[in-house]
Amino acid sequence: MIFFLKGLILGFSIAAPVGPIGVLCIRRTLQFGRFSGFFSGLGAAAADCVYGIIAAFGLTLISNFLIASQFWFRLIGGIFLLYLGVKTGIAKAQEINHSGVSHKTLLSDFISTFFLTITNPMTVLSFLAVFAGLGLSSTGSYGDSIALVFGIFVGSAFWWLLLSEGVTLFRRKMSLKIMTWINRIAGLIIVGFGIFSLMSIL
Repeated sequence: MIFFLKGLILGFSIAAPVGPIGVLCIRRTLQFGRFSGFFSGLGAAAADCVYGIIAAFGLTLISNFLIASQFWFRLIGGIFLLYLGVKTGIAKAQEINHSGVSHKTLLSDFISTFFLTITNPMTVLSFLAVFAGLGLSSTGSYGDSIALVFGIFVGSAFWWLLLSEGVTLFRRKMSLKIMTWINRIAGLIIVGFGIFSLMSIL
């Protein structure tokens, strides 16, 4: 239980800072509803879980490969962010859908954010550094490691649930004009993250 609680706090803390995933989650929640935003966040939580597994179980070979290949990961992730930012920025505002979205759309939301998060191999370094700093680099057993990773997923997912539910409170106040500007601003922010990702390669 102690390792689960530590993972819970760690997952929540890592997910909370607003980045490109947070912007996407907010925008999709406003346009399509809480489930679209939440599933977008779950994609990021699943990717965090993968990197947590690598760090918790000490899978050195995989972590070394990810770090060695970070140029290509960042290149692909940066280009995808540029594409997503432009697509979001020029998207035509639609009437806010209060009835929810299809499962196909929810799966697409999940996959896109999972891909964005998993193409940032520096995340595994963050986990390794935090694990070492908190004395979690050697959990002692597979059971402890599993509890830790599960806590990371639950903590991250809980943050995305809070964010999507919080943004949902403002949905009914959104007009088409406001949504148009939200699309443009969100698009610019995501493009900015994409440019930053590509510049970091240098």
